[in-house]
Amino acid sequence: MIKVRLAGTADVPLLAQFNRQMAQETEQKVLDLGTVTAGVQSLVAQPAYGFYVIAERNGEPAGCLMITYEWTDWRNGVFWWIQSVYVVEAHRRQGVFRHLHEDIRRRARAGKNVRGFRLYVESQNAAAQATYRDLGFTNTGYLMLESPL
Repeated sequence: MIKVRLAGTADVPLLAQFNRQMAQETEQKVLDLGTVTAGVQSLVAQPAYGFYVIAERNGEPAGCLMITYEWTDWRNGVFWWIQSVYVVEAHRRQGVFRHLHEDIRRRARAGKNVRGFRLYVESQNAAAQATYRDLGFTNTGYLMLESPL
């Protein structure tokens, strides 16, 4: 059985570890544990920034995702950005992400100003892209650019 719940302060070490594993697996990046832990803690402590949900399968942590917010003046509301998606390898292809996605859709419908979901995916991650397409995500035609400070 898969259950999804809102993450709290006690989940910070788990979420930081999931983030490190995701970065290593998808981009071969080694994230600094202290920095990631502080980043997760900051988001959990400031719900105006977003929130995490955790999926548990048979009582064991199986995956997570993070939601952050983007205001859209064109639609007078917010998009929820799905980020930091991670499913533990032993639980993949068993509905964990589908349950996470259903949970955030339910939460979004309960709000009054959520206009939709957005996410970005590594261009070479065909499995993730297929999963997202199966859940109704489409390519927006936008190219994401970044300018680090």
